[in-house]
Amino acid sequence: MQNIPEAVFQKMYREDGFSQWLGIENLVTETGYCKLKMQVRPEMLNGFGVAHGGIVYSLADSAFAFCCNSYNRISLSIETSITHTKAIHKNDVLYAEAKLITQSNKIGTYEVIVQNQDGEIVGVFKGICYRTEKNLITS
Repeated sequence: MQNIPEAVFQKMYREDGFSQWLGIENLVTETGYCKLKMQVRPEMLNGFGVAHGGIVYSLADSAFAFCCNSYNRISLSIETSITHTKAIHKNDVLYAEAKLITQSNKIGTYEVIVQNQDGEIVGVFKGICYRTEKNLITS
């Protein structure tokens, strides 16, 4: 039987056209942890020839969403922020690693570090979620 965090990822990803468009690959999903991978394509570049800031933000936001929902409690973003630390270029491979920082019954705080293929940090994301009482996987 598939573990709960993996089942949550699969169910969410099936309905997440944007994460699919980004080309996100799930490397690891565990309770309170998620690591994703994606490659930057030409249509993701801005007018300066570097990745649009929304691309790294979106990758980090997806990792945050999969991570905070890994407990099988539907959790919704209430605040997020990102710091862009390095330009991202066409064909760069990005890795987003999300992890729980602190959690109560209703609120969770997460950090997502995004690195390129050379291990350089290209973004630091912080997300806060509201944890509902509802389960995503019910059986």
